[in-house]
Amino acid sequence: MRASGENRAGGQALKVTVVVPTYNERENLPVAVERLTALPVADLHVLVVDDNSPDGTGEVADKLAADLPNQVGVLHRTEKDGLGRAYIAGITRALDEGADVVIQMDADLSHPAEVIPAMLEKLETTDAGVVLGSRYVPGGSTAEEWKWYRKALSAWANFYVNLLLRLGVKDATAGFKAWKADTLRAIDVASIKSNGYSFQVEMNYRTVKQGIVIAEVPIRFEERTVGASKMSLKVQLESALMPWKLLFGRQV
Repeated sequence: MRASGENRAGGQALKVTVVVPTYNERENLPVAVERLTALPVADLHVLVVDDNSPDGTGEVADKLAADLPNQVGVLHRTEKDGLGRAYIAGITRALDEGADVVIQMDADLSHPAEVIPAMLEKLETTDAGVVLGSRYVPGGSTAEEWKWYRKALSAWANFYVNLLLRLGVKDATAGFKAWKADTLRAIDVASIKSNGYSFQVEMNYRTVKQGIVIAEVPIRFEERTVGASKMSLKVQLESALMPWKLLFGRQV
């Protein structure tokens, strides 16, 4: 998965699809797509999954796809029913369209696109089935704009999840991930029922239960500059309950 991307039999580049869920991200999305399509990755595609954004993000996505038909695709969904549902729809489409690697990435510019080549290199050179962009390994960090209580909540969430589920990763709630297609099939991603941010935890848990290695590379997690956070009380409660459900065999 080097910049040349000649890793399939016969020298054909691996197909890398970045799944980007959106809801009211019309200002951020063009910047995210520009950063992604500029990367030195031979066969990289962007799949925007828009949940019928009232601010017109879906139309912005269609324009980007029209301008870059070989690199950008759009999946329009008719309702907003959570981050997990959007990711499952996008990942399923990416696998159906022959992706060898699927990357999860937020549209709000909090995830650094320039780290993707390092994530792909890690997939190639180790036995990892998924690579996380991690805030909590050496070299990783969170935005300076984060208040102390947000940093404390994030650190506590990771401690809490690892205490219960023994995932063995530093950033168990990370949302920036590069997956081998075979790993996604092994964990039966389409059958995952959790939503919101707990979706990330359940994916990691299924990966560990399958005996598949999770690797991490450091990232700096940036604060969004445009738009509002989608973190609601309902999402927080679901995230707190999910490790217990997984531990006792629910939703696995």
